[in-house]
Amino acid sequence: MDMSSHSSSSSGMSGMSHMQMTFFSDETTPLYSTGWTPSGTGSYAGTCIFLILLAVIFRALFAFKHVLEKRWLDQALNRRYIVVAGEVPEAERSLNDPDAKTGTLVSSKGLEERVRVVRRHARGISPWRLSVDVPRAGIATVIAGVGYLLMLAVMTMNVGYFLSVLGGTFLGELAFGRYAQLEEH
Repeated sequence: MDMSSHSSSSSGMSGMSHMQMTFFSDETTPLYSTGWTPSGTGSYAGTCIFLILLAVIFRALFAFKHVLEKRWLDQALNRRYIVVAGEVPEAERSLNDPDAKTGTLVSSKGLEERVRVVRRHARGISPWRLSVDVPRAGIATVIAGVGYLLMLAVMTMNVGYFLSVLGGTFLGELAFGRYAQLEEH
């Protein structure tokens, strides 16, 4: 019985004996598949530039999601309408007032009705809305996918790929970080 094949298969590392466990700087490190293996300095630099851009896009997606979340929250808070009991609409008041000039009051919602827009100040869980929750889930899925691609690049243990992801994160935060700031209380 061949002990070398038995020991490698029992440890579960039979196909992974070539995997590096420390950082290295090989210009022919495959990225995502064997089809994407840089063959020289130029293609290695191109791969690193791709990773920088992917990390910038990752930070931009976080900022984009934050901007959309603020917009959706503002829409939800301003979407509250209440009927005001006993209040006469301005259009009726102008018709019933003998001193008023004739005319019709038209608002952005059409003819004025007996409703008011009320801004809610308390924050709670917003109701489920197709127009908000489907795009939110889509953006979160794209963010997770890009994050996993960046993670896989770092997991190659190639120092150039690692530094490219860090550099792209820095540039992305520099460009888009102000859009994803938390509001002051």
